[in-house]
Amino acid sequence: LVGVYTVGLAVGGPVLARIADRWRQPPVMWAAVALSTAGFGTLAVGGLPLGVVLVAALLAGLGAPPFEAGLRVLWRDLLPESQVHAAYTLDIAVQELIFIFGPLVAVTAVDAGGPAAGLWVTAALQAAGTVWFVTTPAVRAWRGERADRHWAGPLRSTPMRILLVAVVLTGAGVGALPVAVTRYAQVAGLPSWAGWLLAAQATGALLGGLANTRLRIPPRYVAWLAAGLALGYLPLTLTPAPPLMLGLALISGFCLPPVLTATFVTVDEVAPRGTAAEAFAWVATAFTAGAAVGAALDGAVLERTATVAVGFALAPVSIALAAMVYRWMLARTDEGDHDDRRP
Repeated sequence: LVGVYTVGLAVGGPVLARIADRWRQPPVMWAAVALSTAGFGTLAVGGLPLGVVLVAALLAGLGAPPFEAGLRVLWRDLLPESQVHAAYTLDIAVQELIFIFGPLVAVTAVDAGGPAAGLWVTAALQAAGTVWFVTTPAVRAWRGERADRHWAGPLRSTPMRILLVAVVLTGAGVGALPVAVTRYAQVAGLPSWAGWLLAAQATGALLGGLANTRLRIPPRYVAWLAAGLALGYLPLTLTPAPPLMLGLALISGFCLPPVLTATFVTVDEVAPRGTAAEAFAWVATAFTAGAAVGAALDGAVLERTATVAVGFALAPVSIALAAMVYRWMLARTDEGDHDDRRP
């Protein structure tokens, strides 16, 4: 069901963002959240045929409002150019709070009222976020750029396509970590440590994001930042005792927000005119798809080996490949392969 929901997210995000690019955000967000809430509500009913449940999960994902894309097109309207980089970084860093507190909210809701309560709380929080977002003056005032439309949208840009490959590889590395951490905690005989290790990684990412608001590392260093992220994941393959592993997990998350910030600033530069929201949605889709593939691959690897360290190897390898692809993308951009870049 989570896989079907993720497919819905991957498909729905760019489609909804493309409509918002050509129209306005509020109507798209309202329609999307209505569809997603209907999907979650159907799932919460329980006792339904599997086919109905699968369709409900798909609708819940398809209708998930594309908040990330909707928010990131606003920064240049809300802030002077000198502060846009810091805004992207803070945006990404604050999202780490989702991965720290989201599981806690879910577990609390399920403990209090069962799985149905968890689904209803998810739908309610999403609806509340939608109301809060679409009623802000900046969202209501925003209009997409007037531009010649192309069926491929932002994907007609060669640097954009290469960048998405890098994002998929980065997402695969990040998505593999929870699987490896879960196996590590099971082998250590301390299953609860999986949550603590993931929270430590998210905390490290939060700290890295806050630090980057001051450092403001230019996006042209994105390949080096990705290499730093890969190096941060590498010590996890040592699989030391849990207390030391906690510190390594904290360090491993530090470079993630700078990488994503540089990615989003680059998207803002290479996306063709009139496709900003859809371009950001494609990045979110690429990262989500990569994370799903990384988790699946790591699970398959760990299923065939008793060595926990092997599970932690996929992340640095995948992210190192992403660093190489980022470098290729920058080279194409430097050569002038812009494909109708936004000014």
